[in-house]
This record gives sequence, structure tokens and C-alpha cells, in this order.
Amino acid sequence: MSAYLIIHAKVTDWPTFSQYTQLVPELVRQFGGEYLVMDSNADLLEKAGFMALEASELGSIVVSKWPDVDAAKTFWHSAQYQQAKQLRQGCGEFNVILTNGL
Repeated sequence: MSAYLIIHAKVTDWPTFSQYTQLVPELVRQFGGEYLVMDSNADLLEKAGFMALEASELGSIVVSKWPDVDAAKTFWHSAQYQQAKQLRQGCGEFNVILTNGL
């Protein structure tokens, strides 16, 4: 069953964050993932709960598709990604959700 990583990012330091964005897409491909959504202009249609945001706070949304949850977790916990992830430390706030598809 396919799995999806859904990332909500509020980037505050784009120049530094760009180092991360130069490395990660290739890692995603190497581990079997593919990007479906990269949008910094999404519309907030409803808000509640843990992501109760104002429209101006929405930031960027990234969705990647994976063969299954295990593949996504293998990528996420890999030494290569953990090293790349350090490049985004201090660059903003990131919420990451991993979910199964239908």
C-alpha cells in the first residue's frame, strides 16, 4: 500500500534552506519516493486542531509518495537523510506526517 509524507514548512531562512533543497530530491528518488506536491501558495480552506493557522501562516506544503510506510521510514531514518536534515536546522518550523494511502 502506498504511503505519503506530508510536510508543512514555515521556512524563515531560505538561503540556508536552499542547501537542503538541493540535496533531498535526489535522496527521495534514490529511496523510491516521488514528489506529488510542492506549493508555497496553498489556500487555507478550513482550520482547526493541531494545525490551527491563519492563512498568512500557511507556509509551504510538500507531499511525497512512497511504495509503502517502510520505504518512507527507511528514507527518513537513513544516515544520508539525517545528514541532509541537519542543513535545515534553524531554518524554520516543520510538521511531518506519514500516512498510508488507500
